[in-house]
Amino acid sequence: MPLMFFDWTMILLIPALLLTIYAQAKVSSTYRKYSHVQARSGITACDMARRMLDAHGLTHVRVEAVRGNLTDHYDPRTKVLRLSESTYSSTSVAALGVAAHEAGHAMQDQESYAPLKIRNALVPIANIGSSASWILIILGIVFSALDLISIGIICFAAVVVFQLITLPVEFNASSRALVALEGGGFLTSDEVQQTSKVLSAAALTYVAAALTAILQLLRLLILFGDRRE
Repeated sequence: MPLMFFDWTMILLIPALLLTIYAQAKVSSTYRKYSHVQARSGITACDMARRMLDAHGLTHVRVEAVRGNLTDHYDPRTKVLRLSESTYSSTSVAALGVAAHEAGHAMQDQESYAPLKIRNALVPIANIGSSASWILIILGIVFSALDLISIGIICFAAVVVFQLITLPVEFNASSRALVALEGGGFLTSDEVQQTSKVLSAAALTYVAAALTAILQLLRLLILFGDRRE
């Protein structure tokens, strides 16, 4: 059984590769552009996040600074919203958008938003699947063990499911962020439009990741589907 890494099915990944490159360039350029646009309210991202959380009854969620650039995230296990160094003390519309997006995840967690609960449950499975799948597939190729290849494909399918369920989670968090930013008076309507461009660019990276996973799974099925019969 030939190795699968150099074959015609590689062309299936070209659209995903191009979208990934475009998405990364788009999010970098868009964030850079609007990180220089200061919100008229003059509020910092950390203060805005604190007020937004408190307004939604999330006084128990802490807001902390974390090292790095765009390493912002909400940890549902510890109930901590962590903002990166480039976001925490910034008053830009980009930083406020990123912080509000993460606050949106905290709101989802509070409401037991179903897609978020499913994604959180899939995290350990996806983590194992992303690494174990290729090990199993390669071992299956080396030892001509079709059962191992099948198990590997199933493991990778779990990664695809994780990427797909991530999409509504991220889109919903951004929607919540934009509503809260304008409704709370943190941004004006025109500033919300600018922030929306930042969040839309960031969302494109998740779309690219999902497309990559889907096409990779399709490639595996094409390569090994007929051999399992």
